[in-house]
Amino acid sequence: MILTFAILAVAIILFVSGRLRSDLVALMSVLALFLAGVITLEQALSGFGNSTVIMIAALFVVGEGLSRTGVTAWLGEKILAVAGSNKIRLLVVLMIGTALLSAFISNTGTVATLLPAVVAASWRIGSVPSKFLIPLAFSANSGGLLTLTGTPPNIVVAETLVNAGYEPFSYFEYALIGLPLLVCAVLYMVIVGRRLLPSRKADERPTELVEEVGQLADTFSLSDDLYRLRVRYSSGLIGKTLEQAALGRDYGISVLRVEARAASGDLLDRGSEPIRYSALDRLEMLQDKEPTVPGRDTIINAQDILLVKGGGEAVYRLMADFSLGVLPIEDDDEGLSEALLSSEVGIAEILLTPRSVYIGRTVVHGHFAEKFGVQVLSIRRGDQVIVHPAKKMAFGDALLVRGKWVDIERLQNEKRNFVVVGSPEAMSRQVSELTPRAMIAVLALLGMIGMMVSGVVPAVIATLIAAVVMILGGCLTMSQSYRAVSWHSVILIAAMIPMSAALEVTGGAEFLADGLVNTFGAVGPLALMAAVFVLTTAFSQVINNTATAVLVAPIVLRAAIDLDVSPYPLLMVVAVSASTAFLTPIGTTTNLMVMTPGDYRFNDYVKVGFPLLAIFLVVSLILIPLIWQF
Repeated sequence: MILTFAILAVAIILFVSGRLRSDLVALMSVLALFLAGVITLEQALSGFGNSTVIMIAALFVVGEGLSRTGVTAWLGEKILAVAGSNKIRLLVVLMIGTALLSAFISNTGTVATLLPAVVAASWRIGSVPSKFLIPLAFSANSGGLLTLTGTPPNIVVAETLVNAGYEPFSYFEYALIGLPLLVCAVLYMVIVGRRLLPSRKADERPTELVEEVGQLADTFSLSDDLYRLRVRYSSGLIGKTLEQAALGRDYGISVLRVEARAASGDLLDRGSEPIRYSALDRLEMLQDKEPTVPGRDTIINAQDILLVKGGGEAVYRLMADFSLGVLPIEDDDEGLSEALLSSEVGIAEILLTPRSVYIGRTVVHGHFAEKFGVQVLSIRRGDQVIVHPAKKMAFGDALLVRGKWVDIERLQNEKRNFVVVGSPEAMSRQVSELTPRAMIAVLALLGMIGMMVSGVVPAVIATLIAAVVMILGGCLTMSQSYRAVSWHSVILIAAMIPMSAALEVTGGAEFLADGLVNTFGAVGPLALMAAVFVLTTAFSQVINNTATAVLVAPIVLRAAIDLDVSPYPLLMVVAVSASTAFLTPIGTTTNLMVMTPGDYRFNDYVKVGFPLLAIFLVVSLILIPLIWQF
């Protein structure tokens, strides 16, 4: 037992110092416990097959599926739209909306989705990001207390009860205390917290997605070369593929997008022959003409809308030759963004490296469409935009490409040939348009919640089903799902579970539980509850909150049994206090994520977070014993 406490003490010191990564420290502690003979091989590896760890990993995939299909960005846009330009209303709506999102999506995913929009909104209303980003992080942590899957400590607490033979907390039972605490957090921030937040201006205003598209369009002289053409019923293009139409060869025109206008209405006019389309016909047209990058085999139909890029004379000649009508296109930044981007398709700027194999080739001979699935919209060399498509590319040329976001991501792996400017993935997360697969993602989430609430399958199976449905439904690929998982968190949690087992088998947990019972428990259950809150929140300020819950929950359970009181109120305190890492930027990933954009200092978290922590302690001590009696 003494050896176990020594290893745990060294691990905590390393956690606090930050000299080594926390997941590496956790792995080192597992190895130390095994090599010292404290735990067996099976116990050392038990965390990696633990249902809690698997469930948390699956939830990362579920959250990524919602993000990739535009659901989280769409919800974030609606939240900020409701807030308007009033600072207090923005603060209230932001905190409530963030909390509701984080109840079903990981706290990290919620903050990552809303962060760019919140920064932009703060500038837009004449404020600064530092007035809103700590509330964003704190409300994400608080919102995790609304559901079982809101935050990993909730899952750890539920699994602790199950392993001890108790009924776990139900899916929404956490909201009985989580909702009052959220209300307290919002009121505190509106009345007191916002006055304690610093007012610091960042070095420069960040570029929003629409502005960035406008800048790229100006840099590559794109605005004047875009046209929307409608294919009339008398057009000779009807029934032809883009390869057969040969618009690039004969007119120097690139087709960027093909939309089925027929899908938007059920009555079209072909001279004197009206055509009525059924709902099924329109659905098929929409599916056939998703706003993705058209290929050589894309067929042109009557009433299709072609978004094309080309010189004015060539476009007007094409219109005359093939009976095409021209439609207006907004030439402002927002109009260009809508025309060029979607949740499926984006644009990016890439530079040719000195060793690129594409130096000396033309765009046609580069076969960008065949190799990477992207179109080259324009090339800029120095101060000049290259118009002639037969011009050979050279080192340092900047190419503006358009393609699926996933294909643009593939270009980032071609490090020998290209340097991708900026972060296309960050741009894609700002697109708030819902994809056709958004409904699959939402249904998968609702199905997961339904299975958890009904108990028809274990919670871990419900999350795995939701993750698999999203992958099979095309919400994200397998490679994207692997990248979505925060392996740092997963390894950390899996490696801390053997430490909990070591405390159990050596009698360390019993020793600590007896200490709690004999000191604070002797005063009464409420004093024990307060001690548990302070102990857990102290650990969570410097150690991952899930790892804290893994260590503390079994000890608290044993203390409740020794004191002969119900374990439910004490374990609920563990779940609550594990989510109160308000005092340090390293307490949670969300706190760390907002530190740089908000230009925060370490003491900013203490100044704003300590009163909120005290409020959570008092409210928990009052309400939890009333809801879950001893």
